[in-house]
Amino acid sequence: MSGTEWHRLSRGIEQRVRAINAFLHDIYHNQEIVKAGRIPQEMITRNDAFLPHMIGVAPPGGVYTHIVGIDLVCTGEGEFYVLEDNARTPSGVSYMLENRETMLQMFPELFSRNRVQPVQNYPANLRRSLAACASPAAGVDPVVAVLTPGIFNSAYFEHAFLADQMGVELVEGHDLRVVDGRVAMRTTCGYKAIDVLYRRVDDEFLDPLNFNPESQLGVPGIMDVYRTGGITIANAPGTGIADDKAIYSYMPEIVEFYTGERPLLQNVPTWRCSDPDSLAYVLDNLADLVVKEVHGSGGYGMLVGPTASKKDIAAFRRKLKARPGNYIAQPTLSLSTVPIFSRMGLTPRHVDLRPYVLVSPEGIRITPGGLTRVALKKGSLVVNSSQGGGTKDTWVLED
Repeated sequence: MSGTEWHRLSRGIEQRVRAINAFLHDIYHNQEIVKAGRIPQEMITRNDAFLPHMIGVAPPGGVYTHIVGIDLVCTGEGEFYVLEDNARTPSGVSYMLENRETMLQMFPELFSRNRVQPVQNYPANLRRSLAACASPAAGVDPVVAVLTPGIFNSAYFEHAFLADQMGVELVEGHDLRVVDGRVAMRTTCGYKAIDVLYRRVDDEFLDPLNFNPESQLGVPGIMDVYRTGGITIANAPGTGIADDKAIYSYMPEIVEFYTGERPLLQNVPTWRCSDPDSLAYVLDNLADLVVKEVHGSGGYGMLVGPTASKKDIAAFRRKLKARPGNYIAQPTLSLSTVPIFSRMGLTPRHVDLRPYVLVSPEGIRITPGGLTRVALKKGSLVVNSSQGGGTKDTWVLED
């Protein structure tokens, strides 16, 4: 990708991320966007990802989404669309870093001939960005840690990799406790207070005293400490509503409402199945559409109409009729392709691109490139690694 094209994309990504952070602050405070009639009240209050515990809570620096992944697809020359916003715990950055390391080792001459913008400084930038989000009381050298659900989590390698690359501790829930109003981690010298916790644990399991009482993954009382400003949690609890796919359909209105500008990056046209007219259209055209769960991720719980069997379509039709508000639908896009090696030689496969964005009071930093996800199955539009997808290194050239 040329530097000029990347600059254009970056401006759109930054605009979108700023709007998402403003939206999150608004819905947990004055809800001006609801009062203005731009988003229906029930889209917020009845949303499973909306967290009442966050009402009135302002994170340090006003940052809710410290790490964001914006999924982009290309459908033509210079024609990009945002497919999804990942504002909870976007994954996959370790693949981006490992892909680049592999390419540097295998083809060093290509990098010496081309001015490829680096991605290897992401862990250092992440460490700096997280530290900048600590409360002022943390001092000049805030303590940062990564909270993982443990070795059985599918992304555990990434959790351990990032902690190692940042030079911070990797902790599990049982390593932490609340001590004198602070969240502290167990060390060989006793408990040490943490200023910033990069959590890779879902909201539901973060605090058994406030959320799921059966959770063994979180820290009892951490939300009480968080509300008093005793710790920064990245990403903030309750950010999941910003990557809800029903809210996604309102992103053009959200961007315009909070920035006063027209969106620089366009959404894929979306039908909200909670609307009776939209539902009727979707049911009549299931074979031509992609249908997704509003809280779905990883490529699960979706229907790709053009490649689905009649049996799958019939089953999904029943799901839609039973819980229409749980789904959105989009047209089947003609995604761009890249070549891969198969048994038959070079062959095209569909791709998307996930750039990673770091947000702190110091500003917004977008890693030049990101993770290119590849649908390895012939004709497939599902690029998620959990569905058999692969990855490729992504080059952004300097001008």
